Amino acid sequence: MKKAVFVYSPEQLGYKFSDTHPFNHKRLTLTMDLLRKINALDETAIIPARIATDEELLLAHEAKYIEIVKKAGHGELRENQGEPYGIGTEDTPIFENMHEASAQLVGGTLTAVDAVMQGHAEHALNLGGGLHHGFQGRASGFCIYNDSTVAIKYLQQKYGARVLYVDTDAHHGDGVQWSFYDDPDVCTLSIHETGRYLFPGTGNITERGSGAGYGTSFNFPIDAFTEDESFLTIYEQAMREVFEFFKPDVVLTQNGADAHFFDPLTHLYGTMNIYEEIPKLAHKLAHEYCGGKWIAVGGGGYDIWRVVPRAWSMIWTEMTDQPLPTGALPKDWLNRWQPEAPVPLITTWQDPTPLYEAIPRKAEIEEKNAMMLDKALHIIRNTK
Repeated sequence: MKKAVFVYSPEQLGYKFSDTHPFNHKRLTLTMDLLRKINALDETAIIPARIATDEELLLAHEAKYIEIVKKAGHGELRENQGEPYGIGTEDTPIFENMHEASAQLVGGTLTAVDAVMQGHAEHALNLGGGLHHGFQGRASGFCIYNDSTVAIKYLQQKYGARVLYVDTDAHHGDGVQWSFYDDPDVCTLSIHETGRYLFPGTGNITERGSGAGYGTSFNFPIDAFTEDESFLTIYEQAMREVFEFFKPDVVLTQNGADAHFFDPLTHLYGTMNIYEEIPKLAHKLAHEYCGGKWIAVGGGGYDIWRVVPRAWSMIWTEMTDQPLPTGALPKDWLNRWQPEAPVPLITTWQDPTPLYEAIPRKAEIEEKNAMMLDKALHIIRNTK
């Protein structure tokens, strides 16, 4: 059994809306090149992503929707025909071979699932996945097919697993939450910026599940401008409580890298410190509760030059028990990519300090987050 496998195929780069769209999978290329430059990614650890079948996509999506996506990518949709399905909108413009590229991302996550559940590896990483806003019959928030929802259904049907889904993207993991809102065998945990200011506007602590699934949905909405210490306090306490409460067979983590201060679409003040700690605790708890069964996917992250490659590299080095990267980034990586980057690259693994001016409302933000955490933990403990 390998310690971990890295799922990737060049076809994953075909998920591209336009040259100017904020969702840009060039970040996969940047991350893999950075890992190779520090000799952290052995070619023998890379396994190809397969394409998901229509039958697999139907685990989470309607047949009519899949047909619309296929037609869109082949230039067969009439004007405005895709809009009721979230296709051809500003967020989700049509691109060539849209279905095939989207199904490739889903297939990558299913490849990761099989590698772990069939005992080929303890852990598996598919950075091309993490499209957590996709709904049964509608695209949303740059997400066409929801690979995590498909993967969880697949885990249930093929392996009979109880699944814990953990989402640390700055945006609420709404598509996954609502797919399993009434399912007692899937637990969703999302830590995200409050919906008062940020898409999709959901993820309140009162969203607890329904019917047989009541008590298996957990949300920790944090205030805008939240910094590392408050974020990590919430993350550690939430993770420990929910793992102990649910006792999953396998954990699937969504690792959006958009809670960083540099991210252009969010309002959080995180630094690389949180991206060092997030995979550490997930790794530790996966071994404590799941026999090590840990599947990780990517997600958001819209500063693809200064943030995502460093943040995502830390997931892989943690998965493979390699030392935390520190010090200067490789000069050959910086020299290779700086000419293309629209901003000066950060030259070290950790962020320079201070990264930003001190926040005047720091104490107020931390107090609001602490009150939210107390309420959310009280709900969990009462559910037990």
